[in-house]
Amino acid sequence: MAATTPPKVVFEHEGVFIHSSPDESEDQDLISGFLRIVDKDGETLVEYKPLEDADPSNILCACKDSSSVVEWTQSSEDNPRRPVDHQLSYETEWDMINAVSFRRKAHTHGDGGSNHANDRNKWAFSFNVCDLRSITVKCEGWSYIIFRLKDGTALPAIHFHQGGSTAFLDSLRKSVQINESPDDESILIVSTYSKAFSQSFENLLDDTNYGFVQKFKKDPYTTTLGGFSKVTNYLFDAFRAPELECQQRPAEEVADLLGELIPGLEINQQEEPGFEVITRPDLGPRPEVQRKGPVTMEEWEKYQDSEGRMTNVPHIKDAIFKGGLCYAVRKEAWKFLLGYFPWNSTHEERKLLQKSKTDEYFRMKLQWKSVSEEQERRNSRLRDYRSLIEKDVNRTDRNNKFYEGLDNPGLILLHDILMTYCMYDFDLGYVQGMSDLLSPILFVMENEVDAFWCFVSFMDEMHENFEEQMQGMKTQLIQLSTLLRLLDLAFWNYLEAQDSGYLYFCFRWLLIRFKRELHFQDVLRLWEVMWTRLPCQNFHLLVCCAILDSEKQKIMDRKYGFNEILKHINELSMKLDIEEILSKSESICMQIKNCKDLPHSVSEILGLNTVTEPSAALETSEYGILESPQTSPRSSHRQDHVVSNGHSHLKEATHNGCKVAFIS
Repeated sequence: MAATTPPKVVFEHEGVFIHSSPDESEDQDLISGFLRIVDKDGETLVEYKPLEDADPSNILCACKDSSSVVEWTQSSEDNPRRPVDHQLSYETEWDMINAVSFRRKAHTHGDGGSNHANDRNKWAFSFNVCDLRSITVKCEGWSYIIFRLKDGTALPAIHFHQGGSTAFLDSLRKSVQINESPDDESILIVSTYSKAFSQSFENLLDDTNYGFVQKFKKDPYTTTLGGFSKVTNYLFDAFRAPELECQQRPAEEVADLLGELIPGLEINQQEEPGFEVITRPDLGPRPEVQRKGPVTMEEWEKYQDSEGRMTNVPHIKDAIFKGGLCYAVRKEAWKFLLGYFPWNSTHEERKLLQKSKTDEYFRMKLQWKSVSEEQERRNSRLRDYRSLIEKDVNRTDRNNKFYEGLDNPGLILLHDILMTYCMYDFDLGYVQGMSDLLSPILFVMENEVDAFWCFVSFMDEMHENFEEQMQGMKTQLIQLSTLLRLLDLAFWNYLEAQDSGYLYFCFRWLLIRFKRELHFQDVLRLWEVMWTRLPCQNFHLLVCCAILDSEKQKIMDRKYGFNEILKHINELSMKLDIEEILSKSESICMQIKNCKDLPHSVSEILGLNTVTEPSAALETSEYGILESPQTSPRSSHRQDHVVSNGHSHLKEATHNGCKVAFIS
């Protein structure tokens, strides 16, 4: 089990009050305290604690998996603790005891009165944001808020006599989605959403007290990265009713629930009717292709003129696609492939560029390096980014010699580049999984500045994978489903029959470009091949199709169901042959290109027969693909849908106002 990490205070505001009486009686007390939002082991807690709470004998806490509020008590010789659901809180001197309702601890001071401290700290409470249903916000000269939990419990009103309610709600919105109630604008409805990679997958997967579906709903990225091998072992158990351990929900119900869990990733959702029917074309035979050897330093230098400009760029890209690069060439070639160096730049121009980019990098690095502890205490986003980065860096590719051992300089560079990227793109900041994308680049570059700018270029392409709305992941999954259905309708129908048509098992492949499916050196080879943008756009989707094509017979012959498919795909990790995959992927591409009646949707996905403006700077490869070096990696989105007529599914894709559908 992963070690417990210290709690992080992401928001704190003193000078908030609880009124001991809901009315305005003269003898009521104003309980002054502080309100916190705390990140503990990936869980977000809201806590109120009176300032004079020196003896925490009674704090009320809503637990993430409880149906009621539970009471915190301090153990003593006179007050033995019942061994019920015992666990430590982040305030280690407190222990949690289940209670059946929101209740107060009986007074134990003789005549029933309590001392001042116990009278105040009885108002302390804490709850997990996952258990928060709504927040009532009102103003009576000052703002006050009332938390209502999902079990119906209403916590004492928190009064912001000195302001701060807006800052609190803004900070809370980073952990939950908050919307106004359509019936009452003073009530805010709270719902949890995917806070991408916001918690470590070790803690997520080791916590057996919380259902998988709830975890997947809160953090699908983390659950996916954590490995389906662990998840599928108890996937169906998570859907069992506690009193009916021997009964399981059917796989189709599990799949439907998973389809609802990730916002925007539903593939078989009902959409409006209206589509153009296209019959499935005959793809013809799949041609054989031959891979070649990697490009050597001697070959690379032949493509440079006397001033260092790269000549005949389409041919060098073809050579890289066919065989990759020797390690000695990668450090320079990757800078061109990723767009850090222009292909037509000279040696001198590249030196000036590097000097300019070095200055720019260290200006950004100085921004976070110069933040004092006092400043960071008031910057919750920077604290969050730093916490996630430190956590992820310490477990990224630690078996690689470049990152192994304690106080490894490679880890320091990995950390510093990711922190600086937060300054470069503060809207996105750091999301778990980005360290996986940086690690191979830094390994090859062996230079902080060059690695950073190459990483920036790669992130331009991968940006949408890590955005909150997951538009990039949604688009890729739908495009992959379109391609798979074209290539092998029988297999696609089998997956659909096993409630696996969502293709969620490919989520991790797409998210970090097979980084955790292949050996480290194979990742380098695959990425440099994909960065050539040959032989078509979205070549990584054909890589997915190639892997599935190799595994389909085993999946169908063994009659794998929903759970077994997830487990089988996950167990392919570190067992894949990269050269075999690349050969088959290229062969699939040639097969599709040779099809005369290719659906327009497929042509759009792969960028075939692309028409561009005559004035654009174009490059032509042996594959007939037109490439523009000036094209932005962040391309416009295409929206795909699936519609159902109640009898058979129709795959619908919308491109430039044109809808097409395959009939199965």
